[in-house]
Amino acid sequence: MSELMHSLAEDDKKTIENGKIIMTCLDQGIKSFTPDLMFEKFVDNYKLAKQIYGESLVSYLSGYDPKYIEKNIKIPEFQREMKKKIKEKLIDLKADGFIDKNQTISEKGIDLAGLVLYTEEIDNLMPKGILGEKFHKKNYIYGDKTDIKSFKKTDRYRDLALRNSIKTSIRRGYDTLRVEDLKSFSREAKGQIYLVYALDSSGSMKGDKISMCKKAGVALAFKAIEEKDKVGLIVFGKEVKQLVMPTDDFMMLLREITSINASSETNLTSTIKKSIEMFPALDVTKHLIILTDALPTIGKDPEEETINAVNLAVSNGITISIIGVNLDKKGEKLAKKIVELGRGKLYIVKDAKNVDKIILEDYYSIYSK
Repeated sequence: MSELMHSLAEDDKKTIENGKIIMTCLDQGIKSFTPDLMFEKFVDNYKLAKQIYGESLVSYLSGYDPKYIEKNIKIPEFQREMKKKIKEKLIDLKADGFIDKNQTISEKGIDLAGLVLYTEEIDNLMPKGILGEKFHKKNYIYGDKTDIKSFKKTDRYRDLALRNSIKTSIRRGYDTLRVEDLKSFSREAKGQIYLVYALDSSGSMKGDKISMCKKAGVALAFKAIEEKDKVGLIVFGKEVKQLVMPTDDFMMLLREITSINASSETNLTSTIKKSIEMFPALDVTKHLIILTDALPTIGKDPEEETINAVNLAVSNGITISIIGVNLDKKGEKLAKKIVELGRGKLYIVKDAKNVDKIILEDYYSIYSK
């Protein structure tokens, strides 16, 4: 690992490119390499091959621009040259230990991809100052009552400071209580914050979408752990595929996030239920962040089962936010219901381009300066 970090620090272009190849393969759901089969797909149906492997991977492996390949793929001389380049690249990856003798991505390959993922994301966020925010008092709806503040629509009615509201109304000379006179208690978070990042890895998330969502996970883990909070991870599709209990071990989270690949359908119910088990039975802040592009498709009545799971989570003191990537109307309606019950926030985005900033915004919303 230290050798890989040194190579990246030295801006070793070959090592960085190899890391991007591994990273792109995992994003496309590819865990092993078969160069002959890969090349055969390029020749038979290049457009389909481009969908399977993605433009970035095609470019990294061949050294050619995808549009140039599309124009020349039927030319025998070009085919031979391209096949040679792909084989040479895979031999190179194997020689450096990034793929094993079975042509499968190795642990070393995952480590390299993780370091490239990390450096790209931090380099992207640092100049914008997004990671530089400092926190003071932590606010949380299940926390202890502290200061009095003006009532907002998002506040719970049980947090109404009735005596203070009446005093304000009397002081203003009114004999009835008006909305603008209402006061509520702010609640201070109970010590450390425990977060669980639930990432949808269903088939529709493949490619750039899951790549951006991985970067969001890295940003969240980096910032939260820097703030002495703990972060857990659930990767879900048809079932829960990966699970990391809330931890402050950033490198372990980085490895797990990097190795995520997309496949199958979406089972939100089991994800929410599993997250309940991940939070400690302690007097701490508990927050679940779900990132998905579809809501749920598994079970006899997936929507009702999901709502039941949300109610169970809420009864265990967990708040829930959702980042919905290009949700349809039905999905958005359910998402609104989930965050309303879960006392969290809903972020609807057309694509996954800025989910790293959104996930940090949700994390920051737990705090109050």
